[in-house]
Amino acid sequence: MARIAFIGGTGPEGIGLAMRFVKSGNIVFIGSRTEEKAAAAVAEIQAALPEGEIYGGFNWEGAAKADFVFVTVPADGHKDILTELAEHIGNKVVVDCVVPMVFDADGPRPAPPEAGSAAEEAQLILPDAKVISGFHHVDGKSLQKVDRPMQGDVLICGDDKQAKKNVMGLAEEIEYMRALDAGPLYNSRILESVTAVLITINKQYKAHSGIHITGV
Repeated sequence: MARIAFIGGTGPEGIGLAMRFVKSGNIVFIGSRTEEKAAAAVAEIQAALPEGEIYGGFNWEGAAKADFVFVTVPADGHKDILTELAEHIGNKVVVDCVVPMVFDADGPRPAPPEAGSAAEEAQLILPDAKVISGFHHVDGKSLQKVDRPMQGDVLICGDDKQAKKNVMGLAEEIEYMRALDAGPLYNSRILESVTAVLITINKQYKAHSGIHITGV
């Protein structure tokens, strides 16, 4: 059993992952900048999983209490929110799920920060933390259908081997999901960028696509 906090956990991805981790028996905290949004997200999760242990409140409260801090904030607030939370996060494991993108007439395209990726930006802001990058290609709406198993692979990258192993273990608590080691944190640039391709595929085929690696 792990204590998992979701920073900016009121969107589809945060709520979906929180539901899956509550279902597998973890203690989950939904963080937000407003208590009202956090409470609404908690109520939604409790409605689906009434036996689960789920709490909500301000982002800093979750960051202070958790073993694993999942970052699921909008990309445009990524830098400022992590800067605010740095002292509460300290040397914890941070799982950055953020995808910096912009949308124009041709659809989504990657818009990485100066650091190269959201995860690398997080590591610069949180030098003592063990930053892991992953869960970019798992559909939030599918995650929320907790009575259905998920399909596909979760690609996880990071520089701390033990932290990466622990996050991969969490990922495989989601029924039928497989976690694969995708290398160092530098590769988060690639993982984040692929999300724009999946969104385009989803739009073209009215689907909820993911990633599956063959031959492994």
